[in-house]
Amino acid sequence: MNQSVIKALKLLDFFTEDTRELSLKEITRKANLPKPTVYRLLSSLEQSGFLMKVNENEQDTKYRLGLKLLELGNLVSEQLEIRSIAKPYMEALANDINEAVHLVILHDYQAIYIEKVDSNRALRLYTNVGKSSPLYIGSGPKLLLAFLNDQKQNEIVSHEPLYPLMDDRPINKQKLLQELKEIREKGYSISIGEQDIDTTGVSYPVYDYQKKVAAALTVSGLSSHFEGENLEYIKQKTKKAAQDISAALGYLPL
Repeated sequence: MNQSVIKALKLLDFFTEDTRELSLKEITRKANLPKPTVYRLLSSLEQSGFLMKVNENEQDTKYRLGLKLLELGNLVSEQLEIRSIAKPYMEALANDINEAVHLVILHDYQAIYIEKVDSNRALRLYTNVGKSSPLYIGSGPKLLLAFLNDQKQNEIVSHEPLYPLMDDRPINKQKLLQELKEIREKGYSISIGEQDIDTTGVSYPVYDYQKKVAAALTVSGLSSHFEGENLEYIKQKTKKAAQDISAALGYLPL
């Protein structure tokens, strides 16, 4: 493969939801490459529309992601058949339980939120479509991780120290593996306060025609809404919606 292309594309990974602008100096430091090389790669990305300059002066130049990525992202989204099939069921579920509903898929060892339907509540969870999350944080990502085979699970869990979003203490990997085993046995996942304080998420698997887990159907909201009988109602409705989406994708249970 062309190493220059690979190096250029890797520079795009430095831009995140929390880091939307980066200077030439910052990118050079992160890439650990010579400054002239980074400048040449950035210029190629800019000419192709993958990056745009937002501030240029004698001291430094700042970049942000370009509109070409939006164009390609929309194209990918349109090709995700599961998204269009799931949307009506997600809307019905959100209307029924009045909580936010997400569709989460696995991509390159990350969980990607590809669809969302908001609740009608005044206080909402602001999760953007396209958001990525580690597979060990949140009910949707954990469910996807739980249904991977043991080899892939161990690759992800053992790769490096894992840290929660709300704490700086490493996650206990043995406890995580036990939790993943329990999720697989129960057939659903619940997380409390893992992605946002005082919020709860409940997720069920969506299967495709090959009987593989294609996505996680996730509902989330304030933890005070996910208690007692209401929690059982949410679980029941979410499970049914996940089953209906699975059936629409051609899944035939044994």
